[in-house]
Amino acid sequence: MRSAVVVFPGSNCDRDTQVALRDVAGAEPHMVWHAEGTFPEVDLIVLPGGFSYGDYLRAGAMAAHSPVMREVVARAGRGVPVLGICNGFQILCEAGLLPGVLMRNASLRFAGKDVHVRVETSQSIFTNRYAAGAVARMPVAHGDGNYYADDATLDRLEERGQIAFRYCLPDGTVAAEASPNGARRNIAGVFNEAKTVLGFMPHPERACDPLLGGTDGRAMIEGLAGALA
Repeated sequence: MRSAVVVFPGSNCDRDTQVALRDVAGAEPHMVWHAEGTFPEVDLIVLPGGFSYGDYLRAGAMAAHSPVMREVVARAGRGVPVLGICNGFQILCEAGLLPGVLMRNASLRFAGKDVHVRVETSQSIFTNRYAAGAVARMPVAHGDGNYYADDATLDRLEERGQIAFRYCLPDGTVAAEASPNGARRNIAGVFNEAKTVLGFMPHPERACDPLLGGTDGRAMIEGLAGALA
């Protein structure tokens, strides 16, 4: 699987993502600086976590207008899979590749801890190694993870199977107290309509090695590698 990790000023998970892709998928990803207008042809583009441009204006808003994003949007339009993790999720929403917006956490506090998420569907290249209804434990690290969309948009996401993950209790129960940020309907990850773009607030790249406390994120990368090999 050929992959690219886009690096913005303020990215802090780009190397974590690079290591996870290399170790799990077995190939070194291209590290693409935000100012580059183009980059080699790849099978997967990843927008990593961090605080692009210091989260000035609004988290992800400035990064969405970086030169590289014109190419990312164009390739996404051609069906190239794009994964946005944490800040990458924010950028995808700001760039119009995903519906909704990520707002300040309801607590107005930074959330940095392990959470549980329930897999809502296995029918995507991102979730094909998980069973629908499975529970995964992964870390979060964000201050703006509160997913918001209006009721009509949320209903469409539900009807079209575009909700990828929800925050849940360890037994899979979706409950308000399981959410670290107050996201509507406990949404932790959403797809575009074609399920070729995923925005996900938790960090699967930080849950790929038992030395880091867990491996529940590894299945996402393994599934991508298998589907895109």
